[in-house]
Amino acid sequence: MFDAEKVKNQCVQWIRKFFEENGPGCNAIVGISGGKDSSVVAALCVEALGRERVIGVLMPNGVQHDIDMAKLLVEHLGIRHFVINIKDAVDGLVNSLGFEPTAQTRTNIPPRIRMATLYAVGQSHNGRVANTCNLSEDWVGYSTRYGDAAGDFSPCSNLTVQEVKQIGRLLKLPDVLVDKVPIDGLCGKTDEENLGFTYAELDRYIRTGEIEDLKKKERIDMLHRRNLFKLQLMPSFKPEM
Repeated sequence: MFDAEKVKNQCVQWIRKFFEENGPGCNAIVGISGGKDSSVVAALCVEALGRERVIGVLMPNGVQHDIDMAKLLVEHLGIRHFVINIKDAVDGLVNSLGFEPTAQTRTNIPPRIRMATLYAVGQSHNGRVANTCNLSEDWVGYSTRYGDAAGDFSPCSNLTVQEVKQIGRLLKLPDVLVDKVPIDGLCGKTDEENLGFTYAELDRYIRTGEIEDLKKKERIDMLHRRNLFKLQLMPSFKPEM
């Protein structure tokens, strides 16, 4: 019963209100990967603020095989953009650690450097950084804390993958961007292959609680419990005065 047009219009108004209260005249800074999430967030910001106030940032780590999709988006929306290759920064950090980083550490360094890059662009261009996560990925922890999970405002973090796609079509984004299969960029597997279930199954479970495969239910529940800390504020000690 998702009303894509109603939610899209509400989100556009929400973005406008955020900028009115947290930076009148500021620009929206959006990291552009070429996938559905960054595409939809950028398009929502364009509708809310106008293309002249949206800046896209493409951040390949060396050679990015699908960077043409990111270029397609910024050309389609007609927004200003920067291409900033983060490979030297990633390699410099890894080579300076003084120890052999784990595979998970190597995986999380690029998104954290990308977020530092977005804030560098934002501070130098009067911007506010958009978070491009969606509810489905957040639900099972498919994001990097202080990496792609960071930002100043988040248009889609309460929308599932299927809902984000519906809004993308409503915004008349190219189908190749809306329907692009997410790939982790490391082992060549899709997100769904790594997760062990489809986003359609996950989205249905999130919204209705219904799922036929009990093993998949157990895995979703386990991932959600294990990654809840990513969705919460940092715990802080409060002394008793």
